[in-house]
Amino acid sequence: MDLCQVFLTLALAVSSSTFSGSEATPATLGKASQVLQRINPSLGTSSSGKPRFTKCRSPELETFSCYWTEGDNPDLKTPGSIQLYYAKRESQRQAARIAHEWTQEWKECPDYVSAGKNSCYFNSSYTSIWIPYCIKLTKNGDLLDQKCFTVDEIVQPDPPIGLNWTLLNISLTGIRGDIQVSWQPPPNADVLKGWIILEYEIQYKEVNESKWKVMGPIWLTYCPVYSLRMDKEHEVRVRSRQRSFEKYSEFSEVLRVIFPQTNILEACEEGTKFNSQHPHQEIDNHLYHQLQRIRHP
Repeated sequence: MDLCQVFLTLALAVSSSTFSGSEATPATLGKASQVLQRINPSLGTSSSGKPRFTKCRSPELETFSCYWTEGDNPDLKTPGSIQLYYAKRESQRQAARIAHEWTQEWKECPDYVSAGKNSCYFNSSYTSIWIPYCIKLTKNGDLLDQKCFTVDEIVQPDPPIGLNWTLLNISLTGIRGDIQVSWQPPPNADVLKGWIILEYEIQYKEVNESKWKVMGPIWLTYCPVYSLRMDKEHEVRVRSRQRSFEKYSEFSEVLRVIFPQTNILEACEEGTKFNSQHPHQEIDNHLYHQLQRIRHP
């Protein structure tokens, strides 16, 4: 297919949803791009070397940020050479309207600094939940990339914090132990008021192993981990996500589990509790009696 036929196909794809002198909506542009890619895969948007959106992310359903690549053109790497514009509508149906309706509300990024290089940050004043947003990257008015979403679709929480562990039980042979791992939600996630509901995934392994064992999803902020070898060191990490969504946070800092190399019952008699930072802190009497019952039924 020659170049004239390609442009004719593009014109037909766009003309049904645009007026004279107006630009296409992101949805229409996306359809046209798909048509061109079917005709000639080399015309795909990712091969042009232009700046592209890499992701948009909301850590807590109250703010969000969008990020993009610089592209291959040196002129586009100059700070301030690329602008992000956004528009929003009050319903999904309105989000599909033609471009001249959107252009009445296109506004420039409110904050190019807070989220880092090549980013735009939207604080709570600019964030509306469940309302469609469309964003576009431009250079001197030329469209570089665009995407549409609602904020609830881009939630990716921060990692859990404050990982800790407590010894629960020891096997009759003294070879294996059960622990309980606990953690705290990300500080910026308002889970107490139910604004965001999180679930968690635990991964653990022996230090010298390469493959993590996985437990989850877990709705609580603690979970027992059973039958760990007490002569080995173990690593535990936790990540979170909005319940019923797919995108997890990054992992927490790794929690190192080191069992004391002493007689456990003697350690309990001395009042020893085991946790992440201080493996030789105090353990309560209840746990001591649990261990006594296990070893001396």
